[in-house]
Amino acid sequence: MTNYIADSAVFIMGNCDVDSSLLITVPSVEDELKSRDAVLRFDLAKEGGLRVEWPEPEMVKVVREKAEHTRDSEELSKTDLEVLAKALEHKEKAVLLTDDYAVQNVAVQLGIEVKPIAQKKIRDLIIWQKQCIGCKQTFEKGDVCPVCGSPLKKKRKTKL
Repeated sequence: MTNYIADSAVFIMGNCDVDSSLLITVPSVEDELKSRDAVLRFDLAKEGGLRVEWPEPEMVKVVREKAEHTRDSEELSKTDLEVLAKALEHKEKAVLLTDDYAVQNVAVQLGIEVKPIAQKKIRDLIIWQKQCIGCKQTFEKGDVCPVCGSPLKKKRKTKL
């Protein structure tokens, strides 16, 4: 039986046709729900069998390392890392439900099946780098160019 790991988008968008008894999420997802409708959808899903579980710390570590490799770590929240870790725990028998492109990028590179809620699925796997808007030099990370002091912007390094 396939389980579905639910990102916040499942409850925010509310257009997921998955049986609540097949859903798994992490506790921090509830903290991201701001609208009354999203909280209501979350509560109804819990009553319908949604499982709320903490991710294994070792899985969070693996996810964090992959996000560092792809340079998506700056985009991912604590909740994103935990949802990815929970999906990695259930990788062989679960699908991750998310619209977040950074989450999708890391998930696919970890071998996790992804299904978007309202957005399109990512087409390309990407590894990012930073490029100075002044001198155009590239760097692995940072916000300010160590050469000229101009801001750095995110730029595709590799398309896999």
